[in-house]
Amino acid sequence: MRKRLISALFAGTMLALPGAASAETLQGALIKAYQTNPTLNAARANQMATDENVTIQRASSLPSLQLNSTFNENVLIPPGQFIVIPRSMNTQAQLQVPIYQGGLVKNGIRAADARVAAGAETLRATEASVFSQVVAAYNDVIRDMAIVELNRANVSQLDVNLRATNDRFEVGDLTRTDVAQSEARLSQARADLRNAEANLIASKERYIQQVGEAPTDLTPPPPLPNLPTDVNEAVEIAIKENPDIAAATKNSEAAGFDVKSARAARLPTLAAIGNFNRSDNFGGAIVPPGLQLNIPATQESAAVGAQFSLPIFQGGRPSAQIRQAQARKTAAMENQIGTERSVIQQVRAAFASWRASLDVIKSAEAAIAANDLSLEGVRAENGVGNRTIIEVLNAEQELINARVTLATARRNAYVAGFTLLAAMGNAEARDLDLEGLQLYDADLNYRQVRGNFLDWSGRDAPMIRSTRTVNTPAQDAKPVSAPQN
Repeated sequence: MRKRLISALFAGTMLALPGAASAETLQGALIKAYQTNPTLNAARANQMATDENVTIQRASSLPSLQLNSTFNENVLIPPGQFIVIPRSMNTQAQLQVPIYQGGLVKNGIRAADARVAAGAETLRATEASVFSQVVAAYNDVIRDMAIVELNRANVSQLDVNLRATNDRFEVGDLTRTDVAQSEARLSQARADLRNAEANLIASKERYIQQVGEAPTDLTPPPPLPNLPTDVNEAVEIAIKENPDIAAATKNSEAAGFDVKSARAARLPTLAAIGNFNRSDNFGGAIVPPGLQLNIPATQESAAVGAQFSLPIFQGGRPSAQIRQAQARKTAAMENQIGTERSVIQQVRAAFASWRASLDVIKSAEAAIAANDLSLEGVRAENGVGNRTIIEVLNAEQELINARVTLATARRNAYVAGFTLLAAMGNAEARDLDLEGLQLYDADLNYRQVRGNFLDWSGRDAPMIRSTRTVNTPAQDAKPVSAPQN
């Protein structure tokens, strides 16, 4: 039974900040991606194409009716013809009803059904992958915005420090070395700011790529609930729920049915057949004068029977096809194990990254508190001559570094936590509380096409549902999110 690990994840996002009614939430970003992301929409279309394989396979088991009609106008009649028919039309209708095909159709349908199920699981995996990228992009923007603000504040502070250092140098309280150190640290801070701004712009563009719109006033994401407390628990859930494992299992089943279908090539087939023929000379037959012949204008005939086919020798083709299908079955089984290994690695790595990031957050918070106190003391001691300017600058830089570490760790913890949920198979649209969103039903198209045996049925003309971003303005480093507490 699936656990609704994120059932209440986004219900209160709009209340995260006072007065944030117009702010963008993680819930809103995920809804936009769910509706307009081209990767996800393309995966849905591919799943529709996979659904049709069931109908294609079933068609071989249904009766087929074919009508052939030929009209001839004899424009050049050779001499010496006893009877001349200037024009004629021959019509033939043939009905064939398959009775036995050695299990070819039955196993083909089963293989197609298994691949439909595998495709549905792959669609789940695509949803989780897209959502993981949206979550990462969302948190990247918030992280980089915080780092930009820290670097801007640092540049402003160092600029003030440099002016104060110059003033003290003018009165002889400090040396030229102190001024040079302050200038160097300010130049480095300005370079760090430019790098941070470039990183923020790149994060905004990644956000646009995933969501389809530019980020505007992003609110801090809500906590991730119900994360596992033990890595073994996470692995156990992933083995049962991960869509990649489920898809690999279904593909292995389909490969097994392919082997049975290949074996049908060596078995006999039986079909009932019916033929109807009509010849029409339009009453225009020409006979020699004085010859009494009654040539009817139309002639009709019909026959029913059975067609039995027994393959005796096919040049080794059936055996080769069977061996080929068996090899592909083996490959599918190995891929199933490989997928399981990959998922286990993802779960364990994401769990370790998540727990490590939580520890880094605690350490960074402690470091910020200690560095803040240290900076205050170093500044006070510098005022009475017990500390040098470089010591003040170093204390300020250590505090900035600790705050950057905290912003990065918060981002890493959230992304790793969501990645862990995705690897466990619990981060798709059906697991999230995306209010007002009508979930895509992958089974709906399957149910519609599975029983469709009409040759002239169709679907709506192909259309694009994803949004283009070519008209989105190039991003800058202006703030778009509320500062974190």
